[in-house]
Amino acid sequence: MNTAELKLKLFRHIDKLDSTMLEEVYGLISNYTKQHVNSEQWDELSEIQKKGIYKAIDELNNGEFTANEDVLSRYRTKYNND
Repeated sequence: MNTAELKLKLFRHIDKLDSTMLEEVYGLISNYTKQHVNSEQWDELSEIQKKGIYKAIDELNNGEFTANEDVLSRYRTKYNND
């Protein structure tokens, strides 16, 4: 099956879906393509960058972070111009 035939076959299947199923298929395709792009980007990172990301994930999992709301509140209080 060539590319054009495959696209036509997919279109025919998708065209028969109700709106709920169509949204689900869209989500699946969107997630799949984003995952593929993200995995390529991951491969382009240096080992130092990957280690930094892993370290940040570990810190988050251990509760070693400051919530965005807390940071914003602190700086709004400090620099409030009202």
